[in-house]
Amino acid sequence: MNKSELVDEVYGLLNRSDLCCDDSPKRKITKASAEEALRVVLEAITNGLKKDEIVQIVGFGVFSVSKRSERTGVNPRTGDKIQIEASKGIKFKAGAKLKEVL
Repeated sequence: MNKSELVDEVYGLLNRSDLCCDDSPKRKITKASAEEALRVVLEAITNGLKKDEIVQIVGFGVFSVSKRSERTGVNPRTGDKIQIEASKGIKFKAGAKLKEVL
């Protein structure tokens, strides 16, 4: 699923008729507002990770930053030893509810 398809999915879920009660006016969300909502959520996750925080969405999963220290590697073509710089990566651990669905 790419971003456009994800926006379509969010749009469809937010406009489901079973989410509205009979006594409340049906809310209609535009695709633009669904895309904006997705953008804001992704930006919030990104901002948390930038601060080296753990971002936990209960039932869905945990995003965290993993740090790799500097290390020595080997160039597979020449066999020469090379120094690989320290780096950061993103880890995701699926939550119980997400695992259950899959």
